[in-house]
Formats: sequence, C-alpha cells, structure tokens
Amino acid sequence: MTTVNTTAIVLLLVSFLVMVILRFPIAYAVAISSLLCLAYQGLPLATLSQQMVKGISSFSLMAVPFFITMGVLMGSGGISEKLLNLADACVGWMTGGLAMVNIVASYFFGGISGSAAADTASLGSLEIPMMVDRGYDKDFSTAVTISSSVEGMLVPPSHNMVIYATTAGGISVGALFLAGYLPGAILAFALMVGSYVISKKRNYPKGDRFSIKRFFHELTTSIWALSAILIVVVGVVAGVFTATESAAIAVIYSLIVSIYVYRGLTWKSIWKELEKCIDTLSIVLILIATSNVFGYCLTMLHVPELAARAITGVSTNPYVIAILLNIILLVLGMIMDMAPIILISTPILLPIATSIGIDPIQYGIMLVLNCGIGLLTPPVGAVLFIGSAIAKLPMEKVVKAQIPFYVMMIIALLLITFIPEIALFIPRALGY
Repeated sequence: MTTVNTTAIVLLLVSFLVMVILRFPIAYAVAISSLLCLAYQGLPLATLSQQMVKGISSFSLMAVPFFITMGVLMGSGGISEKLLNLADACVGWMTGGLAMVNIVASYFFGGISGSAAADTASLGSLEIPMMVDRGYDKDFSTAVTISSSVEGMLVPPSHNMVIYATTAGGISVGALFLAGYLPGAILAFALMVGSYVISKKRNYPKGDRFSIKRFFHELTTSIWALSAILIVVVGVVAGVFTATESAAIAVIYSLIVSIYVYRGLTWKSIWKELEKCIDTLSIVLILIATSNVFGYCLTMLHVPELAARAITGVSTNPYVIAILLNIILLVLGMIMDMAPIILISTPILLPIATSIGIDPIQYGIMLVLNCGIGLLTPPVGAVLFIGSAIAKLPMEKVVKAQIPFYVMMIIALLLITFIPEIALFIPRALGY
C-alpha cells in the first residue's frame, strides 16, 4: 500500500474517532471524516452527495419508516399495561415475580416496538415504580428493565434487522425475522435465571398463583396488540407481502387498534406521535446516507481486507476469531449508536465472519445483540441513560447493579456465537 493510501486511512479513522470522543453527532462525524478523506485524495466532492443519495435509494429501506411508525403508534396506544398484565399472568407467580414479568413483557413488547429505548421508556415508567412499591431495590429494578429491553432488538419486527439486511446485501429479511425468536428467548431465559438467583438471595416477593382463567383473559385482551406481529412476520415469511408492504399494513392496523380498540390515542394526539416518527426517521436516514459515504471510503482504501488480515494474523482458530469479532463489536457498542455500527462495521467484519463459517444470518443476530449490550454500557449507552433518568438514580449505581446481567447477557451471546442452530433452526425448518 502506498503512503498516500495509508495517510488517507489514518485521516479517515483518526478524525472520526476524535469527533466521536468529542461527542460530535455521529452523522456529522461520519460525514466530515469522509469529506476530509475524499478531499485529501483529490476526489470530486460531488462524490459525497452521490454516495449519500445512493445509500438511501433502496427499496428495502422503505420498510424502516413504517416499522418505526408502527412501533411509536403501538407504544403510545395503550398496550403497555395490557402486555404487563399478560406477562404477570404467565410468570408473576415465580420468586421475584415482577422481575420475571418485566423480562417477559419486554419479549412481548419488543415484538411491537422493535426498540430497546422505546421499551425502556414505555414499560420502564410503569415497571420500575411498580417493583419498588412491592419491595424490590430501585437499582435492581432498573437493571432488569434496561437489560430485558434488549430482547426487543432481537424479536421481530426490528428496523435494525432491515438495515443490516440491506447493508449485508442478499439476505432475506424474513429469515432474519425468524432467526430472532430463539436468541431472544435464550436471552430472556438467561436474564430470568440471573433475576431468580438475586431474588432468592434478597428474598424478593412472589406474585399471585398461576391461574389458567386469568391467563386466557389477559391473552384475549392482548391479542389485538400481538396480532400486529403476526401480520408482519407471517406475511413476510409466507410470501404474502414484502417486508415493506407488511410494515405499511401493520401501520394501518396499529392506527386502528390504538384509536378504536385500546383508545390510547385520539385523532388529535396522533400528530404528536407522528412528529416522533419523523424525528427518529430523519436521524436514521441521515446516518444511513452518511455511513454509505464512509463505507465507500473504507472499500476504496481496502480497509476490509486489511482488517481481515490483521484479525486472522492474531490467530487462525475460528473460535478465537469469533471471540475477537464479539469484542470489537462490544467496544464499538460502548462508543457508538446501533445504526452506525451496523452500517460501518458490516462491510468490514461480515466477510471475516463468513470466512470462519459463521452464517450471515447468525452474524446478524450476534451483531444486534452486541449492539444491544453496548446500549447498556458507558460512556454512550443510550438505554442506560434512559433507565437512570426514569429511576432518578446515578448512572454509576445502575451500572453496579447491572453487572450480574452483563454476565448473563455475555453467556447468551456466547451460546448464540458457538451454537449456530439457536439462530438458524427456525429459518432452516421453514425452508430459508
């Protein structure tokens, strides 16, 4: 490699890292570092605009605004309490019952919102005070809430899965959706084991005894919300709709359910919720556009090949390389948001993962879970800050209570990494 290319790589990566450390918005950091790299190499600056437009000119990405809108509508439409009651009917009878309810409710709610931040903000404001009132420590309650919110990123439909599928190229969104169910359940089970041990040690209370009658009552009440997931997943998997079409239909369904069934929204309040959608969508699309320029620079400078050589130079053992990939993603998750990690790291790390036998679908689940853990870690963990704000606790205290859950989440991550069938069983069983 020539000195010019080496200098361009250093300029691109170092300027980006400096701006991240200085807390520049990620979209600005990505765009400015790419602009400096292009200018240094004497390339026309029109390349920046061309690559940004190319980044968002994708039919698959049309599903993203619909999934975001669906999540906002259902999250504000009165379903949170319904799903909490259903989860309570399922697992509230166990030791540490409300912690278990918290975890199971996140599994249900994640399938609707697809967002860890939305899960924490919506369910956390109900769950944390409820747990504290029943005798649970506030820091433990907060740690359970933010940890379980990561399930929502694995359980379909998730707009981050769509972003990954688009970035990776040629990966079925339906297969990714199906692949998330078992890993999401494994994560939930791991968190429940951790919660049970802590609850037993601290003598947290049990809930009411299990009742079949109550379970079916709550299931009947919640079926309208859960059906939104069926519309998307079954529609895409069965080939009735594309991901974009199913997301659009789910938005209409969510609107009807939120206004006329659960009555959590009115036609007047709907506009405020749509403003939230626009805010979120604008951030996501700007990140996708600017990250495409960054990816163009990385590819032009052969950074993926250099990264592959560097990682495989450490070891040729597939297990060691898999662990290194997870460590890289975890570190990135500590300093960056999820969308830019997916957009920037996928072209570099996915070829390395596939070279050691990791299926692209399995890698997508690993990537999403790593990013989810990153959302709970300082210094940039967005969900960690949301949980701390809701509970009115210092971040340091929440991180300390979070340590056992970090351990359980890492165990779940390692299982998903080294047992491919956890992610691939359902897609393969259904012919993907």
